[in-house]
Amino acid sequence: MKQFLGVLSLLYKFYVGLIFVATLLFFYPFLCITLSRSCWKKWSFPINVVWSSTVRIFCGIWIHRLNRVKLPKGPYLIVSNHTSYFDIFVMYSILPTHRFLFMGKSEILSYPLMKTFFKRLNIPVYRNDRMKAAKSFIQAKAAIKEGWSIVIFPEGGIPDDNLPEMVPFKDGAFKLSKHVGIPIIPITFIDHYHMFSDPDQVLGYAHPGVSRIYMHDAISVEQQKEMTETELSDYVFNILAEPLREKA
Repeated sequence: MKQFLGVLSLLYKFYVGLIFVATLLFFYPFLCITLSRSCWKKWSFPINVVWSSTVRIFCGIWIHRLNRVKLPKGPYLIVSNHTSYFDIFVMYSILPTHRFLFMGKSEILSYPLMKTFFKRLNIPVYRNDRMKAAKSFIQAKAAIKEGWSIVIFPEGGIPDDNLPEMVPFKDGAFKLSKHVGIPIIPITFIDHYHMFSDPDQVLGYAHPGVSRIYMHDAISVEQQKEMTETELSDYVFNILAEPLREKA
């Protein structure tokens, strides 16, 4: 039975991959046009929102918000746990009116289609090059000044084991929020780890279904000033982890 479910999961992963590539190819020309000039860049965001909804519908992913919060005026830093590639495109569906950029590891630039799209729109982070890492920080500050919010997965990637448990956070997100002075919006993805496991896990869990999302109250600039970067990191970690303990 387990092997049979594994085969079904593999078929679903293959199907999701086809949908992802097909929709990305369809929207790619529109993204290229909007990203060809800096003054048009903001129009790439609604395209990504439509792309996100398209992928979700074809892949049978439905969103269930476990709570509602009133978001402050942006821009802000959005931080989330990271258990699946679903986290990325679902983010556009849950924040469709708040334009944001991703700060993510530079390894994603090794994918041909993603390279142009990610580098022009989002901010790659080069962990092993201090000069390039500093440049990424400057890019994020500039984007915030232009009205963009920033999404960071502070774990630095998808943990290898014991999902949905989180691994200790890297400090870059909290250095940025305290340096620039913007609110933090924590978001917990509860189900993605079993809805779409790492593709390297060939027979790992993957299936359509309901994505439960817990959006937490904003952490104000004033609250952040009362904490060190380490204290802020621990505080956000515990906020994100709580729904995983209760709902998983």
